[in-house]
Amino acid sequence: MNLKCGIIGFGKMGRIRARSIEENNFGEIIAIYDPDQQEIPYNRVDNDYEVINNPEVEVVFVCTPNYRIAPLCKDGLLAGKHVFAEKPPAFNAKELLEVIEIENISGKKLMYGFNHRHHGSIKKMKSMIENGEIGNILWMRGRYGKEVDQNYFKGWRADPKLAGGGILLDQGIHMLDLFLHLAGSFDEVYSLVSNLFWKAENLEDNVFAIMRNNDSGICASLHSTMTQWRYLFSFEVFLSKGSMVLNGLRTSSGVYGDEILSIKKNNGNNVNDESFFPSEENFEFEIDQSWDNELKHFFEAISNNTAINTGNSKDALTLMRLIDEIYQNKTITK
Repeated sequence: MNLKCGIIGFGKMGRIRARSIEENNFGEIIAIYDPDQQEIPYNRVDNDYEVINNPEVEVVFVCTPNYRIAPLCKDGLLAGKHVFAEKPPAFNAKELLEVIEIENISGKKLMYGFNHRHHGSIKKMKSMIENGEIGNILWMRGRYGKEVDQNYFKGWRADPKLAGGGILLDQGIHMLDLFLHLAGSFDEVYSLVSNLFWKAENLEDNVFAIMRNNDSGICASLHSTMTQWRYLFSFEVFLSKGSMVLNGLRTSSGVYGDEILSIKKNNGNNVNDESFFPSEENFEFEIDQSWDNELKHFFEAISNNTAINTGNSKDALTLMRLIDEIYQNKTITK
């Protein structure tokens, strides 16, 4: 099926999606709208509704600043298009529920861009947890941060009405999504939110959050930051029969370092046994195929009329409810 695609927003993410569509023959790009980009090597239209209302367009990609994502998803679904949108799905769960209501009526596919789920390392971790190879999850820890200078605040991200939030909605949302992807939901949440350095009103520069699922007992700790002056991705999962530690993430920029997953298993319950902790195994993932894997799932769901199994609106709603909890239960430090 050669699906006709339109893209709204042709910055970094719009270009990534266009490359993946073309290189994998997922579809044909027939319309793009972006008011700021001067060079667009496709059919450029004058506004976003020329993409949405184009009768030939079957799939709409929403790659815009945060404040436009939910409204454009609704408009695309109402126009009878399948929709793929970048994160965050909305500013809060209430806003997302409005999108989901339209999705249910439309009968069209809706998927959100949480490409971290599709990295080779994460897929391996997910598989090992599902088959019980190293037991049940006990707790998790995630740290995700990046370098930020004044340029970060010169565009729409400097306006909370356009961005919706600071580093949590910008980057920490990916780590929270991985927590949920591997361990399920959390019903007890505490957080500290600060803007001690950048002092941007309603745009946090650090979030420290801890959460627990009271049924499973799984606890998780998140630090999302833009004040550590270096790029860092560290995702650790500790289980009853071992651990999985992922340091680094393979990206096009290369700033997060090599994607190396270290897996260590124990040999039983006797911690006094000298062989309880054998040597760990290291797995390096040298190629980032997450973008292509993600869109493959999306286009196959459309072509085969099957469910979106990961990155669907249900996943997004669980995530946004957790983010609401982090913001609502926060202690603000200034």
